[in-house]
Amino acid sequence: MSELLSSLTDDERRLLSDAPSGAELAAQPMLATLSDRRDFHAGGWIFERKLDGVRVLAVRDGRGVRLLSRTGQRQNATYPEIVDALREQGSDDFVLDGEVVAYSHGRTDFSRLQQRLGITDERRARASKVAVTYYVFDILRLDGADLTRLPLRARKALLRRALSYHPPVRFTPHRNEGGQELLDQACARGWEGLIAKRAAGGYQPRRSGDWLKLKCQRGQEFVVGGFTEPAGSRTGFGALLLGYYEGAHLRYAGKVGTGYDRATLRDIRGRLDELATATRPFDDQVREHSARWARPELVAEVGFSEWTRDGMLRHPRFLGLRRDKRPREVVREKPVAG
Repeated sequence: MSELLSSLTDDERRLLSDAPSGAELAAQPMLATLSDRRDFHAGGWIFERKLDGVRVLAVRDGRGVRLLSRTGQRQNATYPEIVDALREQGSDDFVLDGEVVAYSHGRTDFSRLQQRLGITDERRARASKVAVTYYVFDILRLDGADLTRLPLRARKALLRRALSYHPPVRFTPHRNEGGQELLDQACARGWEGLIAKRAAGGYQPRRSGDWLKLKCQRGQEFVVGGFTEPAGSRTGFGALLLGYYEGAHLRYAGKVGTGYDRATLRDIRGRLDELATATRPFDDQVREHSARWARPELVAEVGFSEWTRDGMLRHPRFLGLRRDKRPREVVREKPVAG
């Protein structure tokens, strides 16, 4: 047993087991549940900043370093500088969970990160002017041991000591108390929100109430099922037609016509033309006279102010395309009761 694992308490060591392969552990990441809970006075939680990036799991083993998206897509060529940093670590056997972000004016900016998401050529990625940072917040495997049954606090303590932190790899700090006060501060700073995590909880390969998303503003992913034609001097398209799955049914949620630059309008229109179909993918009627349909394969991140009574988005704005989410996973997020 390694020196780091030997530092665990007797009770914690009893929770360890021989780990499956790194790829198996990374295949099903733990997911947070949207919540409007604000009362955390009972304690037992830690609070991390909710980062506006993309989820990436990192595996290092005898085959080298592999970066994997939430859906298992390899990301090495997109973030080669992160691969380099993890290859230089002293430990050669670990599985990490974290978020890749790009900064703009001191804040994580998903729109800026978009400029790196589509790159699959290592040379282009290295030449990109968009610097990325990998914030690691959990560790699932270390030196052949499965850590997922350990309490979160113990995993975080191991994570802090297991790596050497320097750009572009950073440890995700946390606070042990604060709840509403911390969320108010996060929102005042323009952050996306907080993630509250049960300190004694294990790492569960599913969406869990042990991790809660506390958002400053509303927003989620939506499936793109079509678009409207542009008007006037507009290029590409007018608005994207959005939906979410309710069982096997794709429900219409409205359209988003703001948040694009000209390059994005042209790029997305090209993707939509490749996905063109004569069949409306939505189960609901869509009252747009210039609607054009597309196979529901693109996923967009959209911010909005609220849902209307008839289930439409109010004041939506496009934030970017998500390449780490499967369309069938996109449902209407409803906060669990606080």
